[in-house]
Amino acid sequence: MKTLTIPYIPETVPMEELTQLGGTSRERADAARNREKVLDAASRLFAERGADVVSMDDVAAEAGVGKGTLFRRFGDRAGLAHALLDEHEREFQDHLLRGEPPLGPGAAPCERIKAFGAGRFELLDCHYALIAAAEAAPATRRFAHPVYAAHRAHLFILAREADPEVDPEYVADILLNSLTAEFFAYLRYGRELSVEEIQAGFDDLVDRLLAG
Repeated sequence: MKTLTIPYIPETVPMEELTQLGGTSRERADAARNREKVLDAASRLFAERGADVVSMDDVAAEAGVGKGTLFRRFGDRAGLAHALLDEHEREFQDHLLRGEPPLGPGAAPCERIKAFGAGRFELLDCHYALIAAAEAAPATRRFAHPVYAAHRAHLFILAREADPEVDPEYVADILLNSLTAEFFAYLRYGRELSVEEIQAGFDDLVDRLLAG
C-alpha cells in the first residue's frame, strides 16, 4: 500500500499559495489568454450540463485549445474544478485571516470552528457539483492540496487553542472530512436534512470534541 504523506503546516497558508493547479503568478500573455478561455468554457459547460458529466475533451473543444494544453495546465478535471473555485477559496481564506469574528480573528476557538463550518456549508450548498469534482482527485493529491492544507492548519490551531489535551491534527482531519461534498450530499439529499440541521450537527460535534 502506498504511504500517504500529509504535510503539517503550523501556520495558516498565505493566500498566494491558494493557487489553481499548475498556476503561476507571472504568465505569458498567450498562456493567460488560454487559461481564461478554458475557465470560461468550463464554467459555461458545468453550468449547462453539470460538472459530473463534462469531460476534459468537452472543455478543450469548447475553449478551442488542444487537449495537451488543457492537461498540462490543469492536470485533470479535479484540477480544473479547483481553478474555477479559486476565487471563492481566496475570498474565504481572506475572511479567515482578516474578516469579522466569529469567522475571522477575535472569537473563541470553538465559535470560529463553527463559523468555519457554516462558511463551508454555504459554499457546498451553492457549488456542490464543482466542489465534488475538485474533491474527486486521488487521496494522495486531495489531502496534500494547498486548499486542504490551509484549512487543516487553521483548524489545527483552533483545536489546540480550544483544548490542549486533544490531538489537534486528528481533530482537524475529522472536522474537515465531515465537510466534504460527498458527505454533505448524503446528509442534504439522502437524509433530506436542511442546511440548518447539518450545521447544528456540526456544531454539536465541535462541542463534544472540544468544549469539555
